[in-house]
Amino acid sequence: MLKRVFAVVLILAASAWVLPWMQEARRFADLLAEPAPARLPSPLPGARLYDSWGNARDGGRRRHEGIDIFAARGTPVLATTRGRITRVGMNSLGGKVVWVLGPGRQMHYYAHLDDWAGRAAGEWVWPGEVIGRVGNTGNAAGGPTHLHYGIYAAGGAINPWPLLRAGREAATAPAGVRD
Repeated sequence: MLKRVFAVVLILAASAWVLPWMQEARRFADLLAEPAPARLPSPLPGARLYDSWGNARDGGRRRHEGIDIFAARGTPVLATTRGRITRVGMNSLGGKVVWVLGPGRQMHYYAHLDDWAGRAAGEWVWPGEVIGRVGNTGNAAGGPTHLHYGIYAAGGAINPWPLLRAGREAATAPAGVRD
């Protein structure tokens, strides 16, 4: 009898430890199985969007793989998609950056941030949640404050401007016109 009780307690303890890991794995698998979005909300609602994709940088040595959205220092930067933060850190080009793995296995890149709004790798985010604040870190130091927003897929960088524009049009369309 004591062996059975011990076995039941052991099974219950193991399931209490394993169940959260299984739920997290399921959540992650669901995210990866979702298709990439056809439209996205703006990470800086109300800010004007310009398609700066492909513009020459560093004297033409590289092309701009994203768009710059100008806003005042400290303006909250919002997640454009649900996903998991994979990296919060620094790099020479982007300065303070946040990477979010979203649906369709796309990586969403938020750069030149003034701060990370207390975010950490491993956290889950939803559209509209604050993930940082506008700044001019990295190679934007000394220039105007802005968010560099990029999206990367398996085939390389993709232009976020059409997705953000489609998201803005859907958000401002009359109720009967939305999908």
